[in-house]
Amino acid sequence: MTVTFNHASSAYRDATRVAEKIISETGEGQATPSQISNSGTKTDFSDLLGQSLQSSRDVGYKSEQISTKSIINETSLHELVGAVNNAELTLNTVVAVRDRVISAYQDIVKMPI
Repeated sequence: MTVTFNHASSAYRDATRVAEKIISETGEGQATPSQISNSGTKTDFSDLLGQSLQSSRDVGYKSEQISTKSIINETSLHELVGAVNNAELTLNTVVAVRDRVISAYQDIVKMPI
């Protein structure tokens, strides 16, 4: 298939529209970790886990937002690399916690009654 200038510019324009839509959708209504508050001084494990997952999700959204902005040349390469590294570190942390939870569950299942 031969790619002409019109096809390339049309694809770039479409990608820009999608990027702007993603930025507008992820930029509004997302809670930041500082906005998450505890209802009391005592924190349950489930609350702690929920807050951590919320924070991880927010890091992922921010990384996607910066990646999308880089497509339309609204952010620097340095900022993009930092956001991708933060998202990767967060994902690795979530995967490690998931693996430990699964391992703990398997240990509990193996316990004699």
